[in-house]
Amino acid sequence: MTDTPVLPDPAPAAPAAGESPAAAAISPAPESAPVPATPAGTPEAFGFTPLTPEEARILGCLIEKQITTPEYYPLSLHALQAACNQKNNRDPVVAYDEKTVEQAVDRLRGKKFAWLMGTAGSRVPKYEHRLAERLHLNGTAEAAILCELLLRGPQTPGELRSRTARMHPSASLEELQGVIDALAGRGVPLVLRLPRLPGHKECRFLHLLGDAPDLQILSLGQPVTRDAMFGSAAESGRPPPSADRLTALEAETTALKTRFDTLQTAFDEFRKRFE
Repeated sequence: MTDTPVLPDPAPAAPAAGESPAAAAISPAPESAPVPATPAGTPEAFGFTPLTPEEARILGCLIEKQITTPEYYPLSLHALQAACNQKNNRDPVVAYDEKTVEQAVDRLRGKKFAWLMGTAGSRVPKYEHRLAERLHLNGTAEAAILCELLLRGPQTPGELRSRTARMHPSASLEELQGVIDALAGRGVPLVLRLPRLPGHKECRFLHLLGDAPDLQILSLGQPVTRDAMFGSAAESGRPPPSADRLTALEAETTALKTRFDTLQTAFDEFRKRFE
């Protein structure tokens, strides 16, 4: 797959609902694209508030579907919800309702990471991402790495090479590491190398588009919960998970446990035949 070309940084004015940018000649963004470097952090340097976990999941889904299933891209709200909630290639698995997805993608539009556009022959509005333009990316290799970090959280280069192969295969681990180093070594870095976990050979990398992570928790290898990594809802000023989402997760957990118990019972009965 060839690299996806990028456009210059879009104009400040956001397009109205249903509008799509006019087709134009595309050229790679110059390496010297002016990006302010401030000690406030990567989101602030690019002029947007840190992505919430919901926004990060949606952005990752849009990138993934553009590259892996371009025939179904851009995505309708329903398709975007399904992509967020799918169980493969996601960590953690979530159960967002339509309202959660709609509100989060609207915030991404406000941050100029997503556009709402109309397509010929369809009355259903669809969404597309503007990651490359927003962050001055250089091709699909960088987009694929950020996509996986948005969808799965911190990962090692080995994990990233395996998981990005469906979007942009890397000839070697060294090649992929070079792309990671480029993302981490920019004037405003987009990824961060985390301390190596005890007993592990490889370091993990984390995207820097969200709130500043708690490196002490990450370096200890403790389970990374939303509150542990991004702060509690009260501290961040964000609302806690909705009751509907919690109910859906509890129902899914109960269903999985019931299925497991059924399989365990069937297996025990099968084993007894040979005892």
